[in-house]
Amino acid sequence: MNGPIPTNSDTPSKGKLQINVTSEINHFPVSGANIRISYTGIPDSTIEEVTTDSSGQSETLELDAPPVEYSLDVTSEEQPYSEYTLLITAPGFETISIAGTEILADVTAIQNIQMRPSDSSETGEERFVIPAHTLYGIYPEKIPEAEIKPVNETGEIVLSRVVVPEYIVVHDGSPRDSTAQNYYVKYKDYIKNVASSEIYATWPANTIRANVLAIMSFTLNRVYTEWYRNQGFDFTITSSTAFDHKWIPERNIYDTISVIVDELFASYLSRPNVRQPILTQYCDGRRVQCPNWMTQWGSKSLGDQGYSPIEILRYYYGADMYINTAEAISGIPSSWPGYNLEIGSSGNKVRQLQEQLNVISDAYPALPKLTADGIYGPATAEAVRKFQEVFGLPETGITDYSTWYKISEIYVGVSRIAELT
Repeated sequence: MNGPIPTNSDTPSKGKLQINVTSEINHFPVSGANIRISYTGIPDSTIEEVTTDSSGQSETLELDAPPVEYSLDVTSEEQPYSEYTLLITAPGFETISIAGTEILADVTAIQNIQMRPSDSSETGEERFVIPAHTLYGIYPEKIPEAEIKPVNETGEIVLSRVVVPEYIVVHDGSPRDSTAQNYYVKYKDYIKNVASSEIYATWPANTIRANVLAIMSFTLNRVYTEWYRNQGFDFTITSSTAFDHKWIPERNIYDTISVIVDELFASYLSRPNVRQPILTQYCDGRRVQCPNWMTQWGSKSLGDQGYSPIEILRYYYGADMYINTAEAISGIPSSWPGYNLEIGSSGNKVRQLQEQLNVISDAYPALPKLTADGIYGPATAEAVRKFQEVFGLPETGITDYSTWYKISEIYVGVSRIAELT
């Protein structure tokens, strides 16, 4: 399927694309990677060619996109995004081609790419084709389930608290499809991928928040109840819309969604006196209707009217729905101190932050080296600001909740601490 290209040459709509390339083995950035961009369906017509910098990043490109109204109007039948094909090459790595990177008007698409080191002089090519967005393509309807699972019948479920996992295992197909591949995916990356596959990044921020909360609560219910493992499967969740959410290998995400997931990633939805996260099911609200569940287009309409995330969720799931926070987050060296670290802060948490940034700077030389003295001065603030710039966070120089956990995540990745513990 080829993406439509706007024909109004006077004022064509524009979306942005930024590409991040890292090594699959050590999570280090791949500098000097060459990226050729063409319209999907016309792969030989290169329209942009860029090279990654020392942080493995391309410059941010402006690309043609259909009018933003196509993704905001529930009655529009037009494809709201244009599709581009990326060809990524780098010395010592296998070539990757991705067809169908989706560019929406007025937001930045972020294409994260992990390259596999080549073990021979003959480099192969990995090819990925991104299928249609779920609001535009046709996918199976969700098979209804109970939103609260029985947890006392088998005695197999031993989790007593809600924990955000570091990774989940995604089965890329329906549960009983034994030919489908299993992928180990970082939890936050999984949520960003699903949200980018299922709602439009142009929607109101509170609509995005409500949908992200529903996606995370559903996912954490699967984790908490070990739903598939208790049926004898070796995965956490599937990519089938009939059973779970749409997750797509190598698809791009969006800046508006990424920032919100970083802000909310430890949250889930609760009902009184129920320990497990609620299995919050939903449908699109245009092709499919689902009484007592959230509809995605309906949540967009409520966001337009100024509803808050919890107001949107309660509109669909009832007044006894609450936002809760997980008691623990897996795979991090130390939890957020509970308050922002900024100029004037001092102590062990600041020292730990400085030490982690120094390890990260070994992989990302754009980050300045710091003296790990436990004092949050201008140099630490600048290193944090540069980190935020590289990793797509608001550039404040202040270590808030999102920044602390993003630093922890990148530190664990580049130091490979996770493999040692």
